[in-house]
Amino acid sequence: MEATITPQDLANLRERDASLTLIDVRTPPEFDAMHVPWAKNVPLDQLTLEALRAAGCTTQHTLYVICRSGSRGKQACQRLASFGCAQVVNVAGGTLAWDAAGLPLDRGLPSMPLDRQVRVVIGSLVVFGAVLALAVDVRWSWLAAAMGAGLIYAGLTDDCPMANLVAKMPWNRGQRATGEGPRCTTG
Repeated sequence: MEATITPQDLANLRERDASLTLIDVRTPPEFDAMHVPWAKNVPLDQLTLEALRAAGCTTQHTLYVICRSGSRGKQACQRLASFGCAQVVNVAGGTLAWDAAGLPLDRGLPSMPLDRQVRVVIGSLVVFGAVLALAVDVRWSWLAAAMGAGLIYAGLTDDCPMANLVAKMPWNRGQRATGEGPRCTTG
């Protein structure tokens, strides 16, 4: 069973122990738009032991993980556990819950969250496939069917290959797209 903590409980722990490590696994633009001031940004698609070390994280201590709403945090916790991390804890409800609790956040320019980007891409591909199936060749309907199958897979497994692909797009890479190397900031 996944270990979770409420945003308020984590904030209370942080007041007593400033050395706590919070890893934000969202894309750099999402992180730049709004993040917990002391969080380190290590995007889920780049979450490796090397990236953790580059961010100054140690696997011998409890690692707290936050994302937008909890889903990517859960995936990150599973990955970190497979690396042999001592203990990983997901922040329940993610950054949205942190914000709703009125806890401090650093805010920058807003960006479109990854889940909305995925909905735009999948919706566009479904419409594109349907129009081409009607106007060009009925075989284009397979594109819409493939997108539907992908959504079913994502719903059943809580893993979205389209989200993994969209997260790798240049606009979701932040400064890394310019070749500046690992981007693990502390807010």
